[in-house]
This record gives sequence, C-alpha cells and structure tokens, in this order.
Amino acid sequence: MTHILHVNASVNGENSNSRQIASKLIERIVAANPSATVTDRDANAAEISALTGETVGAFYTPEESRSDAQKSVIAVSDKMVAEVQAADILVIGAPMYNFSVPSTLKAWVDLIARVGVTFQYTENGPVGLLTGKKAYVVVATGGVPVNSPADFATPYLKQVLGFIGISDVEIIDASGFAVNAEEAMERAIANVEAIELPAVA
Repeated sequence: MTHILHVNASVNGENSNSRQIASKLIERIVAANPSATVTDRDANAAEISALTGETVGAFYTPEESRSDAQKSVIAVSDKMVAEVQAADILVIGAPMYNFSVPSTLKAWVDLIARVGVTFQYTENGPVGLLTGKKAYVVVATGGVPVNSPADFATPYLKQVLGFIGISDVEIIDASGFAVNAEEAMERAIANVEAIELPAVA
C-alpha cells in the first residue's frame, strides 16, 4: 500500500495556490493507486515551532537517558519524523516567501532533520537514513522564476531532502502568480499532468 505525506506550508489555507496544485497531484497519484492513503500535515499548525535550546539538548541526549521533560519537548518532532518515515511519497507545497521557504516549513524541516534518526555522520560524511522515498515539491511564486538566481527555496529543499536520504526529488514549477494568476495555474496544472508517476505497490 502506498502512503502519501502532504506537507502544506502556505498561510492561505484552502485558497493557497501551492495547496491546490499539490492536491491535484495527489489526486493523480491516488487515481493510479486506489489503495493509497494520505496524511495531511499543515506546517502552520500551532504544535510546530522554532527550535529551542531545550529541544536541541533533548535531540543530542541518548534516548535511554532522556528525562520525562525532554521526551515531552521532542514529542512533536517524534511525531513529524514518524510521518515522514511512514511515507512512500512526499508532496510538499512550498510557496516562496521573500525568495525562500516559509519560516513554518523551515521549522518543520528542523524537526525532522535529526542526527541518528533521519541522518547520521560517518567517516565518509553525512548519510541520509530515509532512503527509498519519492518527493514532489510544488514551488509557487509570485514573480520569481523557479531555479533562477533569486530562487533560494528550490535548492534548499532539494539539499535538505537529499541530506536525510530523499534524493529522488521532482520540482513542479508553479511560478508567476503575481504576473498572471490564471496563466500560472494553467501552466502549473499542465506540469502536474505531465509528470510520469512512478510504479508503486
């Protein structure tokens, strides 16, 4: 059975362009795999917040040595990690805010990038532990072209996903909504329709 994790980072809720495009992609995947299940994760949820010293301290404390307070501090991180671990496919809606990802999406990344859990350091450098997964990233912008010198969102997400072992990343260009919203949506949906879906069980 295929499991999809949909991560939405837009502050615009149901009116979000990136969310609508990501949902179209998920519809395609589910249509091709009727038994697929979907978990929706809103990066703007109140439980997701920026890292603190207490959180980082708990991360680096061996599991068997963590206090009850430390376990409580990283409970949300454990939950976010478990969602990614359970997913075969990640669909990330990433609107571009001020040339990069929303701070809430960065906070989500900080909760799932954990040494010894989703990556580890070796004598040959860091190794990602979440291998065998596929990620689709919908990069929605107002006017900045995707993969242009001003686009810091796309390379960041590809880097961080690869760092934790998800190297099969496909970017869906959803740029230009501030220039011509209707044309941008039509082009983005066409990009979704053109994706060759992987064969999954």
